[in-house]
Amino acid sequence: MARLTDTPYLIAPQPDLPRLTRAVTGTDQTGAPVDLRVVEERPLTIYLNSREIVTAMTIGDYPAYLALGFLRNQGMLSDTDVVTGVDYDAELEVVVVRTTVETNHEAKLQKKTRTSGCAIGTVFGDMMAGLDNLALPQTPVRTSDLYTLAATISRTPSLYLEAGAIHGTVLCQGDTPLVYMEDVGRHNAVDKIAGWMFAEDITPADKLLYTTGRLTSEMVIKTALMGIPTLVSRSGFTAWGVEIAQQTGLTLIGRMKGQRFTCLAGDHRLIRDADPASIPEEPRKQGRKAAE
Repeated sequence: MARLTDTPYLIAPQPDLPRLTRAVTGTDQTGAPVDLRVVEERPLTIYLNSREIVTAMTIGDYPAYLALGFLRNQGMLSDTDVVTGVDYDAELEVVVVRTTVETNHEAKLQKKTRTSGCAIGTVFGDMMAGLDNLALPQTPVRTSDLYTLAATISRTPSLYLEAGAIHGTVLCQGDTPLVYMEDVGRHNAVDKIAGWMFAEDITPADKLLYTTGRLTSEMVIKTALMGIPTLVSRSGFTAWGVEIAQQTGLTLIGRMKGQRFTCLAGDHRLIRDADPASIPEEPRKQGRKAAE
C-alpha cells in the first residue's frame, strides 16, 4: 500500500507494528490456502491509585492514553484532580493512574457491585448525569472540510484498511486530521484520544471527531463530555445516540461516504460551502471495511 508522505497527523496509525497483528493461515472458499494478518487482542487492567477499575480488551498501543481517557470519560477524573503519574507494566498488562489525593469515585466504587466483571455498568449513570446543563460550543462546520477529512482519512494506511475487525477514531481541526487512534472497540479508540487531549491540555471547542464506528449513545455521550461539538461517522446511527445529540446540541453526521452524508442533529451549524456533485464517489475497495 502506498504511504502518505505529507500526512499532517501528530499521531498516526502504525499498521506495520508487529505486535499489533498476528500471521495466521487458513483456506478460502475454494479450499486454497491463504495467509492473513489478524488483529491482536490483549487485556489491560486499569487502576486508579490502589483501586482496580476495569479490564479492557485492547490492541495494546498507547495504554497510558487509554487509561487516562477511560477514567476521564467515565467521570472518574475531573478538572480538579491532579495526576502525578501514569505507570504501565507491559509484563503484567496493568496501567496505574496516580493522583495527589483519593478521588470520590474510588470511594463510590467500594459501595457498588460491579456487573460482568467490569465497571461500565456502575458508572454509566454518572456519565449521563454529566450531560446535565452541558453547553457545547456553536462552532460552525464547513462541508468542504468534511469532504477533505473523509478523503484524507480514507487514504491513510491503517489497521482498519489492512486487517479489518477494528475501529478508527480521528481528532480533527478544520480540514486537518490531528490524532488517529485505532482499537478493537470504538470506545477504546475514543478514550485514547480523550487521554491524549487530557495529557496535552488540548482545547476541544474547535475540534471534530471522526469515527469508522456506529454512532451509538456511548459514542455521543463521550464526545459531548469531551466538549467536542461535532461527531462524524462512515457508519450509521442508533435512535438513542441521535436523541442525546439533539438534547446536547451536538452536530451528528453519519453515513459519510463519497458525496453523501446524513445529518440528524445540529444541522444549523453546517455551512454547505461545497457542491456535492464536485466530490468524487468513493472507490468500492474503501467501503469493504466500513461495514465491519
